Amino acid sequence: MLQPTPIPATARPRALAIWLYAVAALIVTMVVVGGITRLTESGLSITEWKPVTGIVPPLSEAQWQAEFAKYQQIPEYRLVHNSMTLTQFKGIFFWEYLHRLIGRLIGFAFFVPLVVFAIRKAIPHGHGWRLVGLLALGGLQGVVGWWMVTSGLTVRTDVSHFRLAVHLLLALTILSAILWEAQDLMALHRNPASRPAKLTRPAVIVGIVLFIQLLYGAFVAGLNAGLIANDWPLMNGRLVPYEGVATYGLSAIVNDPATVHFIHRWWAWVTVAALILFARQVRAAGSRQASIAIHVAFGTQIILGIATVMTGMPIALAALHQFTGVMLVVATVWGAHVLGRAR
Repeated sequence: MLQPTPIPATARPRALAIWLYAVAALIVTMVVVGGITRLTESGLSITEWKPVTGIVPPLSEAQWQAEFAKYQQIPEYRLVHNSMTLTQFKGIFFWEYLHRLIGRLIGFAFFVPLVVFAIRKAIPHGHGWRLVGLLALGGLQGVVGWWMVTSGLTVRTDVSHFRLAVHLLLALTILSAILWEAQDLMALHRNPASRPAKLTRPAVIVGIVLFIQLLYGAFVAGLNAGLIANDWPLMNGRLVPYEGVATYGLSAIVNDPATVHFIHRWWAWVTVAALILFARQVRAAGSRQASIAIHVAFGTQIILGIATVMTGMPIALAALHQFTGVMLVVATVWGAHVLGRAR
């Protein structure tokens, strides 16, 4: 039998795990702030990408006027917000600036400790390449974020909902990978003979089902589809919307706000069924806590989703709905790791 590689005496898997959990918490914060940025239509308020110098916000009235003048050149201002004042512009600028600032903080919080851990030879064998890969994904996320913003700077009055979905799902993928690595490292701390957990078939299946639901959640946000109807379970008094299909044809499933909203509503129940079965397997594998976390997360998410729609998409509820969605991802990754460890 293949023997596990001994852990170097300088390795600090527990410290690495705690660090990764802290980075994961920052990512959760960034996703929620990103949701608020979208809900407040703030995402196009900063029309340039300056990864380093952009950390300094406008400090004088002249600088604010210059930033506002740049915003006034894009279609969103000319066609949607042409009566906006400088004071109102400062309000939307705040959310986009905060979103980008947290992104820079995440990059700093990941890169600097990684270098320190590497210099001190605190990274166990086989985990260094994983951490470097996570760093690369973080850099890619920054590029994808700007790619998303550019889709709304020339012709459109908002960003592409496809690019928005890529941006959100990549963030959740990075979060999932960080949590998985943190749990592997914590297991290594408890047992030096521990091996990394493996993805199981149930975890892959529930991951695909949840991915589709999250994809349509991003489409709903990008198309403002949550405002299509404020009743439930019907949509404007009807069970199934037909008008969008007549207009968009087959592409209605990704382009028509009503159809996208309908799919997001009802695929949620497919997701719930898959998560219930998955949580039962997690409990059978020995983690009642992870099973409970999955049930609480999807139950709360369903309630918040219905409440958000029926109250007309208030920003606080919509942001809480997005936060709970992220927590559902966290709970699912926890459960998937439990199954992978049991295997």
